[in-house]
Amino acid sequence: MVSIDDVTVAYGGFVLLDKINFHISNTDKIGLVGRNGAGKSTLMKLIMGLQSPTSGQIDKPSSVSIGYLPQIMEHNKGRSVLEETMTVFSASSEIEAEIEALTAELGERTDYESEAYADLIERLSELNDRLSVSASEPPEVRARKTLYGLGFKEDELGRHTETFSQGWNMRIELAKILLRQPDLLMLDEPTNHLDIESIEWLEDYLKSRRGALLLVSHDRKFLDNVTTRTVEIMLGHIHDYKVPYSKYLELRAERIAQQTAAYENQQRMIQKTEEFIAAFRYKPTKSNQVQSRIKALEKLERVEIDETDNVRLTVKFPPAPRSGDLVYKASDLSAGYPQKVVFSGAEIEIKRGEKVALVGRNGEGKTTLMRVIAGELAPLAGESRLGHNVNLGYFAQNQEDILDKTETVFSTLDRIAVGDMRTKLRDLLAQFLFRGEDIDKRVGVLSGGERARLGMAKLMLQNYNLLALDEPTNHMDIKSKDILKQALKSFDGTLIVVSHDRDFLDGLVDKLYEFRDARVREHLGSVSDFLARRKMENLQELERNAPQAKVQATKDASAFREQKEKSKLDRKKKNRISYLECEIEKLESRMGEIEKVLAAPGPDDDIMELTREYLERKRELDAKTDEWGSLID
Repeated sequence: MVSIDDVTVAYGGFVLLDKINFHISNTDKIGLVGRNGAGKSTLMKLIMGLQSPTSGQIDKPSSVSIGYLPQIMEHNKGRSVLEETMTVFSASSEIEAEIEALTAELGERTDYESEAYADLIERLSELNDRLSVSASEPPEVRARKTLYGLGFKEDELGRHTETFSQGWNMRIELAKILLRQPDLLMLDEPTNHLDIESIEWLEDYLKSRRGALLLVSHDRKFLDNVTTRTVEIMLGHIHDYKVPYSKYLELRAERIAQQTAAYENQQRMIQKTEEFIAAFRYKPTKSNQVQSRIKALEKLERVEIDETDNVRLTVKFPPAPRSGDLVYKASDLSAGYPQKVVFSGAEIEIKRGEKVALVGRNGEGKTTLMRVIAGELAPLAGESRLGHNVNLGYFAQNQEDILDKTETVFSTLDRIAVGDMRTKLRDLLAQFLFRGEDIDKRVGVLSGGERARLGMAKLMLQNYNLLALDEPTNHMDIKSKDILKQALKSFDGTLIVVSHDRDFLDGLVDKLYEFRDARVREHLGSVSDFLARRKMENLQELERNAPQAKVQATKDASAFREQKEKSKLDRKKKNRISYLECEIEKLESRMGEIEKVLAAPGPDDDIMELTREYLERKRELDAKTDEWGSLID
């Protein structure tokens, strides 16, 4: 279907892809892997014809249709979600025109036994299959089913696309691509903005879909579930494994271990041979043996170990200036947009040194609150204010909109750096893996992961004492996530972070605000504590617990979603009981501690304060016990 032949991509003296070769057949399900900036997105652009190789060629038949979801894209405005999605069905007339042309050509040809004739028959069959699938359901029903699968609710389909976040607009584009049913589907990190149910729906779709797939993702489980072949790009070269991602990791480790063992054995043999030659080179009686061994060494095919990419981020945030004790406060806060109030009545208080996560279903208001905190969005009602001497550093999801695509990596920082930092920009960029000629790359050619790293580097140019990070790890590989997490743990200022990544948040934050049902709820403790109280395994299950609609196609081409209110209420009840049991246990434990101190107070113990706390805990315990009893009955 698509052949990549001796393709090289170079920028000045930097070689990104070095004479790579591989073939994509019409049934391949390929996971394309490699660190950020290795060339994965570039390869997809080459196949799409959006970029030209420095040398080599990419062969693809003109009849092959390709659906491409890039990391970064422009979104259409002025239509509702459903109207925008329905625009894809204009392609049906193109399919019908191609069927008509192929039928006419087959009627004129007489080379019935040729390979070319067989190819035409196969192509005609594929196109007819597509039309038959299209004809099996009305276009609007198919569009609605796909949009529901990707997480849209019935009442959201009439809203204009510009009222949705970038992540939700990405879902609209993905829906359009899937509905086109291309021969080759190329998806560049499609799960970054998807919740767990949408990911599972997409997994099922891709597993059952006919046609080829080329997928870039940092989601190991997703790769394992939908791909059967793994193509790795490392240091400009291709390593091709006919297995899913987890098995590829095993085989790659085995290959490197075998190469290392063979290399070490050969080096020992070479050393002994060279020692023999050096010892007997000038002894006439050994001259024949010496010459024989010299020739053997010259002909020896040297074992090489595949290069591995071990470069790592080295992130360390500068010391944070001291702020006031209260860093951010929201009182009776309502926020959203003219068309929609996203949440209301929020009470939020963040103090100096706290590390806080905002969690919840996509579209419930996490990014909206971040924009309010950053001053990009005015509250609809209530109060939102930063504390005394707070210097905010804001990392937004949409780095591609914030960064100037015409600037270089270096000039992006040079334009805003001041003082001593101007002399340290190259060192700072090296920490974020921009080395050598990387710093001269235009922002417009950077991958999503590289743009995320550049956006993070900008935060290092000033001594912020409050970092507000909205999905900072979306495009980062696993190593980069771990290093950023350690840097944030060491940061001595205050942190507010939006993320769905449990591993990233666990051990990093000590308080959460959950966005659910247009409300904001505070949860003290770690992510693990929060999930234990909610009886969940990961943060994406917040999506699973949100009311989900079901699709029902009808003869008049309308579709509806039915909510399961009873199960929703039962689930809320169970979650509330679990939460109360956990809180009751904590209160009883604390009261027991206070009782021990009051029974034998020391000279430094404040009896009045302890008594006051004991009575306050007792009131809380009585109230929570009564509520627990009413729910159990």
